[in-house]
This record gives sequence, C-alpha cells and structure tokens, in this order.
Amino acid sequence: MTKSLRLLSLTAAVAAVALGGAARALACGNSEGYSHARIGASSNAYGISARIAQISAFDILNGHIAGWVGVGGTGKGPHGSDEWLRVGSTGFAGITGSDIYYEVALPGTYPTYHEVSTGVAVGTYTKVTVLEMHNRPNRWRVWVDHKPVSPPIRVPESHHGLMPIATSESWDGGTGGMCNDFSYSFRDLSIARAPGGDWQQLTVGYPIQST
Repeated sequence: MTKSLRLLSLTAAVAAVALGGAARALACGNSEGYSHARIGASSNAYGISARIAQISAFDILNGHIAGWVGVGGTGKGPHGSDEWLRVGSTGFAGITGSDIYYEVALPGTYPTYHEVSTGVAVGTYTKVTVLEMHNRPNRWRVWVDHKPVSPPIRVPESHHGLMPIATSESWDGGTGGMCNDFSYSFRDLSIARAPGGDWQQLTVGYPIQST
C-alpha cells in the first residue's frame, strides 16, 4: 500500500466522524514518525464533544495511536505559540485496552499528559468534551462521561479564538515508517456555540491529513 493510500485510509477513519460511523486505518509514520487525519469545524467555537470507542483489537507495532477531540494546535496560540486542549482515547504498543487521557499545551510550556482511566474495553464508548466555562472567558475544563476531570484551565486569548478538531493519529515510535493498525468509532460529534454549551451537531467539516 502506498503512503498516499495509507493516508487516505486514515482520513476515511476521521471522515466517518461527521457521519457518526467508524472505519479502520493502517497508518504509517512520516519523516517525523507521525500520521494523522482530522476533521475541522468550519469556524471557531467554544468546545467540542464526541463519544469515542475502540471497536476492534489494535495492532500497534511501535509507539502509540489515538483518537481525540480538542481545540487549538501548533502555532494557534498568542504570537504563534503552541496552544491546545484535547481529550480522547489512546493505545500503546504492548498494552491491552485503551486509556482515556487529556493533554494541555500552553504558550511557553511543554505539553502535559493527564491519564483519566486505563484498560477501557473494546466497544465501550466514552463521552469526551472540552468546553470553555460559562461567564469565565479563557477558562476551559475537560469532561469525561459528563463529569469534570480537570480543574479550570486558563488558555490565553482563547475566547472566540480556537477551532474545534476531531483527530485520528499514529506515531511509530521513531522507527522510520512502521505501520500501526487500529480502528475507532466517533459518534455524536458536536460543537459548542456558546461558553458552557449550546451544542450543535457537526455535520459539515473539512478534512486535513498529514504529508
């Protein structure tokens, strides 16, 4: 399978988000070891939510895979800094089952990984959400299964300013192109039109894929 076809397969896995479906992906690392495919909202919003599940056994030869929703990204913070908040499911080579985690990147700091739960069984859907807080501009929280799992997080200049994204990704552990086989299902993908809620189903998005 050529690299372009692998990436198209990975893009199909994320494109299924908008349709409430699922797909399998064989993802092979690029020059930096990563492959990803994303569906971005057509405009900035105040949060994003989905139900995510591992729908079959992973075959992770090296590194990790993940399916997540979040806001922000590389160069999306003040003055082109890295700034993001994401939550989702991840799997690692040699470990059975998925972990639920969230990750925070703030300007001038290294990203931090926070484990929420481990050993989530195949087929178990977990609702994951990042949301700006009502009446607290630039303060966000992470929610898992309708419960807050993070403290309020100050994300500078994020009010009105971050785009929601749903992502499926793989990292080959720095092995130079090793492929990981995995499958996620995304359901009920929604974006918040106001701080604290006003949820709307994401039915139109645009695909982004790695090169």
